[in-house]
Amino acid sequence: MASPLPLLCLCVAAAAARLVGAGDATSTKERTAATKGLQGRPPDPGQPSPDLEDWEEASEWTSWFNVDHPGGDGDFESLAAIRFYYGPARVCPRPLALEARTTDWVLPAATGERVHANPERGFWCLNREQPRGRRCSNYHVRFRCPLEAAWSAWGAWGLCSKSCGPGRRLRRRSCQGSSGDTCPGSSQETQKCVRSRCPGCSSDICRCPDHILLGTVVTPSGRPLPGARVSLPARPGTVATSGSHGTFRVPGVCADSRANVSAQMNGFSAGTAQASANSSNSAVVTIVLEELGKPYLVKHPESRVREAGQNVTFCCKASGTPTPKKYSWFHNGTLLERRLHGSGPHLELRGLGEQQAGEYHCKAWNEAGAVRSRAARLTVLAPGRPACDPHPREHLIKLPDDCGQPGGGPAFLDVGECADTRCPGPGGSGPRCGDAGSRCCSVLRLEEREVRCSGYVLPVKVVAECGCRKCLPRRGLVRGRLVAADSGEPLRFARILLGRAPIGFTSFQGDFTIEVPPATERLVVTFVDPSGEFVDSVRVLPFDPRGAGVYHEVRALRKAAPMLLDAERGGAIPLGGAEAAAAPALGELVLPPGTFQHADGRPYAGPVEARVTVVDPRDLASAAAASSDLRFLDGAGELAPLRTYGMFAVDLRAPGSPEQLHAARAAVRVDAGHVRMAGHAEALALWSLHPETGLWEEEGTGLGGGFRREAAARVRREERTFLVGALAVRERRLFNLDVPERRRCFVKVRAYGTDRFAPAEQVQGVVVTLLNLEPAPGFAANPRAWGRFDSAVTGPNGACVPAFCDAERPDAYTALVTAALGGEELEAAPSRPGAPAAAVGVAQPYLERLAYRRTDHDDPALKRTGFRLNLARPRAGREDEARGPVYPWRRLRDCEDAPVTDSHFRFSRVEADKYEYDVVPFREGAPASWTGDLLAWWPNPQEFRACFLKVRLQGPREYMVRSHNAGGTHEATRGRLYGLRDTRSVRHPERPGASAACVEFKCGGMLFDQRQADRTLVTVTPQGSCRRVAVNALLHDYLARHPPLAPADDPAAFAMLAPLDALGHNYGVYTVTDQSPRLAKEIAIGRCFDGSSDGFSREMKADAGVAVTFQCREPPARPSLFQRLLENPASALGDIRREMGQAARGSGTARTRARDTGLFAERPGQ
Repeated sequence: MASPLPLLCLCVAAAAARLVGAGDATSTKERTAATKGLQGRPPDPGQPSPDLEDWEEASEWTSWFNVDHPGGDGDFESLAAIRFYYGPARVCPRPLALEARTTDWVLPAATGERVHANPERGFWCLNREQPRGRRCSNYHVRFRCPLEAAWSAWGAWGLCSKSCGPGRRLRRRSCQGSSGDTCPGSSQETQKCVRSRCPGCSSDICRCPDHILLGTVVTPSGRPLPGARVSLPARPGTVATSGSHGTFRVPGVCADSRANVSAQMNGFSAGTAQASANSSNSAVVTIVLEELGKPYLVKHPESRVREAGQNVTFCCKASGTPTPKKYSWFHNGTLLERRLHGSGPHLELRGLGEQQAGEYHCKAWNEAGAVRSRAARLTVLAPGRPACDPHPREHLIKLPDDCGQPGGGPAFLDVGECADTRCPGPGGSGPRCGDAGSRCCSVLRLEEREVRCSGYVLPVKVVAECGCRKCLPRRGLVRGRLVAADSGEPLRFARILLGRAPIGFTSFQGDFTIEVPPATERLVVTFVDPSGEFVDSVRVLPFDPRGAGVYHEVRALRKAAPMLLDAERGGAIPLGGAEAAAAPALGELVLPPGTFQHADGRPYAGPVEARVTVVDPRDLASAAAASSDLRFLDGAGELAPLRTYGMFAVDLRAPGSPEQLHAARAAVRVDAGHVRMAGHAEALALWSLHPETGLWEEEGTGLGGGFRREAAARVRREERTFLVGALAVRERRLFNLDVPERRRCFVKVRAYGTDRFAPAEQVQGVVVTLLNLEPAPGFAANPRAWGRFDSAVTGPNGACVPAFCDAERPDAYTALVTAALGGEELEAAPSRPGAPAAAVGVAQPYLERLAYRRTDHDDPALKRTGFRLNLARPRAGREDEARGPVYPWRRLRDCEDAPVTDSHFRFSRVEADKYEYDVVPFREGAPASWTGDLLAWWPNPQEFRACFLKVRLQGPREYMVRSHNAGGTHEATRGRLYGLRDTRSVRHPERPGASAACVEFKCGGMLFDQRQADRTLVTVTPQGSCRRVAVNALLHDYLARHPPLAPADDPAAFAMLAPLDALGHNYGVYTVTDQSPRLAKEIAIGRCFDGSSDGFSREMKADAGVAVTFQCREPPARPSLFQRLLENPASALGDIRREMGQAARGSGTARTRARDTGLFAERPGQ
């Protein structure tokens, strides 16, 4: 039985939404908004919404939202509830307008219902306000949001703030747009100004011998900082140094001078505060110093296309402690002159020439280090050169099996596609970071063709012309599930942080959805368990920047059992190894007596509950629960990889207290026997995780730094050698024992829809994970452990996954590679009985050097979902190793652009018994390939709604089930095909005579022009001798109450007009709406397998949540030819002659038809 908790939460949210809107539902502002946005529109339910061009300011509509149903008091679409359930990033902070429609796409004015709307609060309809006998309809809403605004030019400098002596003056600029907070940077700028010296005494030149300044230097948490150097503007050098409690005294400072006092300390950013008088002869000041934080980029420059003579602006923004103020810009690796281009976060280039094309990147600095951005490519088109080739390039789709050529493989049809390129932006370019009018190479015209198949004609639309049009928004989307690493149980209602900003919670089932902010390079997400039983999970989640959705299962690490310590005696806590005597601990964390403190620096005395949770790399399963992605910023500001020898999380508390205690002095002792690679013992360092950037930063720089070998006497007593390093446990609680590694490579991997590995069947959005292993068997220099992990998402040309590699010893580094798509594990290319180069995708003799082995190579009973290989770096001068699948670190561009004919590793989907055909071609992994057409399967490129019907089949085997989807009620599409879906049923694990299929159908609803809804005519037919024996009672009743009815005269099929409402598992219908078509389908399939509206399963439950049932029978077994010849030779020979004649006639007819159409293209490689 499902828990009632989700229902309770929904009720609370709904109640809150009603309180927001119902209290003053008839206020003037709300009535005005409702009238302007709803009542004033013509009552034609088919009238479209205003287009972008109808608005004076740059803005766009969001997708549609529906969080409530018209039960109880009415229908409440509160903006607060929408932000809660859909995420705060889905609606801008201050919407310009709101539009509402019923789920039947009728405007409120046409329903005659009294409604209320306010763009800042939402929409609501109260049942008590409707005419007698009427109730509110079910509404969904969308909001109008402004596009990115831009700054105006700077104004003139204002007057100096002082009439004499030093002062400051300001100049301001305004944000040109409807939401000023979206402009990057500050709205004002300050400059020093100096007037003539003021007569008499001032705070800078006067002293008061009997006065004193009392001060304190602390951290933001209140911890005192001893040893800080204090200075005053009018006195050179250091005037005081803070003592052991962070305090200092400066005599002679006038109490009423309001002096600016500064403090500096190694490892901290400088701080300044103004003194204030607390008596007639004394003043006090508190100076807060923040620890230096390396800079990190929050905005990267983006690629642009311009015509010669136009302007372009690149933008770069970094954060850190202190905030970086100095930027440098580079063109093709060469530093641009600051005298010409400045040192700010914006690079503006005017009057572009072709020589200025290339790659641009920025670097930002502060006292802690530097950071480099990713490269943005600038394309400068010569006059007359088109940015978009009007002729489509080849794109093959697979035709249904009964459309193929007899005796050959499956047939493919070239439907064409437009190049995924940008078009030139606006002619002028101000200091703005985005191209508001950005255009992309898109489909301008489609042509309709016909393909003659066995017994029917298949319509298809092919791309006839490409051109520049407004780009569809590319919104990276990440969905997933947060579960416990040890038990797999979902972590419910865990807080989700993007950097430091909370963005939502996981659901009751642990599910989450994250919309990737624009210009994001690394998506750093933190999951915080509300119960406190799990370590905070900091993950860098790979995503597809092209807009395809990606699914991740995040595993949270349960905290270790607490160990009780005495603060006055301290203690040592082992790092792992407690559960297996054969695997000794990696080392220990030593907490000396008197080291524990409160967050404000006060000493703590008493019992301490210490939990140290270890990620032991000797356990391969622990990699799935490891934090971050093992990267750091090197001295050049570039991301570099680390090789781990273990991670641990520290939790120190007083018993029963929520406060985290600090440890000012602690040490880590690492067993040197675990660090056996040459040079690693000397390079080993202790690192802590920055939760906002997901990067590791070296610890102990102020405590001695690095690791040292312990004294010999201690070694003899322990009978082991230990490496000892110092650390302080303060705000950061995740630590790592790491060595920077310079031997780096990339591994090329592609994913395919089937094990035929056809280039046209490549799958995008697959998460490929590479686990570096040490060692390969027989290479004894390394410990038996994993060293790091990396992930990448396949795009239209596969994925390049980072890895460690070695050129001299091929088996110095090995790796385990796996791939997953929406929770589905993909299958690697085979390696038994020998690795065939054609199947693996790698040419010999390089394949032999890589020692490719699928996971079932030695044991056929094992799963086939991964492979191991030696990471042998390609050798210089070897042509057979120069074209993949392993590429040197500096040849990333070669790896990314490698043609499909070059060597690569391969995965294929296991679910091969399914087929999808759309009349209007669309690549689900590339949402930008969407084309507006009445016959498009997906009518809305911003919200993809997936619908599935669960079909149970009673029979001795599995059966293919087809759904035929055609226009049902729309005048323009009635009877015209949208697409076909074939799915093989899956057996019930405990019912050998039953199977079920989750069959996709085209959802009912508005078509792309948003003018009229269509209830798709869906016909479901099992392939075999099957008869319909039962239809879900609730579904039958719903269809009867919503005419017209579909014809039901064929007992071997089930037909319906698709419902407009999102029905649930009680009807046997599963509907999911998402910004990614693939994720919407994967979630709906998981629910369909489970037979519930909120669950997820990969094991078919054939008896739960079924829509229609068929009884299938097998035809009687036919005697073998040998038996028929023995029993009746004459009859058997006659049958043979007839069958051979029919086959010959059928083959001739098919050849003639294929020659006449001329549309078939053999699959490449056959």
